[in-house]
Amino acid sequence: MPTPRETILAALHARLSVLSATTLRGEVLPERVPAGGLLILRDGDPGEPEVTLSPLAYHYQHRAEIEAVVQGTARDAAFDALTASIGAALAADRTLGGLCDWVEAEAPRPVDLPVEGASSLKAAVIPVILYYTTADPLA
Repeated sequence: MPTPRETILAALHARLSVLSATTLRGEVLPERVPAGGLLILRDGDPGEPEVTLSPLAYHYQHRAEIEAVVQGTARDAAFDALTASIGAALAADRTLGGLCDWVEAEAPRPVDLPVEGASSLKAAVIPVILYYTTADPLA
């Protein structure tokens, strides 16, 4: 049985998978960026939890990351549309079906990356904060 952490990350991946961009989890950047863009979900860092006693509970602010990449001549518009679709997907269900207390993305810091012999990439890491509670730090 998967841990709550894995269940939450899988639910986030599933939520992103319905978008027009190709969505991967924990993969390396492929040689080609699909026309609809590319999202790579990184598990990130759960950080140090706040602990409450009686009953014992660990409250996390887990920082996952989404790498968003687009390529092409209209990459600015494509990147804007892709990040807006990520925001809309997260806003549609801030608890990922009740698995989290709250899910919130931070603003991206896009960069243009030149590619020899091809059009440039526009990419950013989008931090996503997952607020959840577990009964065990290894759960």
